[in-house]
Amino acid sequence: MPFITVGKENSGNIDLYYEDHGSGSPVVLIHGWPLSGASWERQVPVLVKAGHRVITYDRRGFGQSSKPLSNYHYNTFADDLNQLLTKLDLRGAALAGFSMGGGEVARYLGSHGNERVNKAVFISAIPPFLLKTAENPEGVDKSVFDGIEAAILADRPAFLTKFFSDFYNVDVLRGSRISDQAVHMSWNVAVSASPQGTFDCVSAWLTDFRADLAKITIPTLVIHGDADRILPFAATAKRTHELVKGSRLVTVEGGPHGITWTHADKVNPELVNFLK
Repeated sequence: MPFITVGKENSGNIDLYYEDHGSGSPVVLIHGWPLSGASWERQVPVLVKAGHRVITYDRRGFGQSSKPLSNYHYNTFADDLNQLLTKLDLRGAALAGFSMGGGEVARYLGSHGNERVNKAVFISAIPPFLLKTAENPEGVDKSVFDGIEAAILADRPAFLTKFFSDFYNVDVLRGSRISDQAVHMSWNVAVSASPQGTFDCVSAWLTDFRADLAKITIPTLVIHGDADRILPFAATAKRTHELVKGSRLVTVEGGPHGITWTHADKVNPELVNFLK
């Protein structure tokens, strides 16, 4: 199993687990919270078949990567991504970020530029700025995030059960687009993540990416479900599309947050066509 060392914590290395499949123009897939690179199960074989080299990796604290007790913020996440792209010496790569992973795409391009990257994809993504403030009235009230943090501290496994019910809109889509077993698979991945990292990432969600998005000049695709209960369409995708000049917005009708699984039949053709 390949790993890349991106730092140290006391006597141990901080290693990121990654997978590297196929050949052709590279695509780097960046997972959401609190999942891992395995969450791209329905995209990887499709993209490889379409002629791409597909790289997935686990964010620090999640999946099979190291689980340090600090530095869960987007500057560090973007630097980790930069180390991966540099180690693999990727050129002309596409970055696709799902949910929290969209923040890595934005902050990487905002801080490291597009020397190695020629396309960007935001799927159910967190930018541009999730926190409601006086000058950002479209955001979400801080009390919502305070409640999430309290629920994680009180009973993280129970919180994750409720979270994934809304992640996949199970009450609406169970049996048609999502099975109980698929939901439980996500729960299994999430509950094995770092408790500290799971908690600390909540505050990272409040990062302001508007300046990063304004710097993006490469072709950009934004895909989002209009029934997303985790990251509402109007507060995220709609505004990201408006901030990234020339971007293309694809709205998945009835799509929940987890459209990479529930609506892979809609997401995958859009990805393949955009990455041609």
